[in-house]
Amino acid sequence: MDINIRRAVLQNMHKATFEDVQDTIDDAIQSGDEKILPGLGVLFEVLYNNSDMNGKKAIIEKLVQGLQ
Repeated sequence: MDINIRRAVLQNMHKATFEDVQDTIDDAIQSGDEKILPGLGVLFEVLYNNSDMNGKKAIIEKLVQGLQ
């Protein structure tokens, strides 16, 4: 079985509202289920790809701070 996680997440989240996205992220983090991590990775990819250079820098700085 060949599952395209990226495509599935994007299809499931298509036209999602602010609340939908927030709930998805919060639920994924709170559940602690590692099977959900690829989906969060897809959402991160969308965030990063839709950020300008300043936004990308801010994202990376937050990541670095959180990893310290």
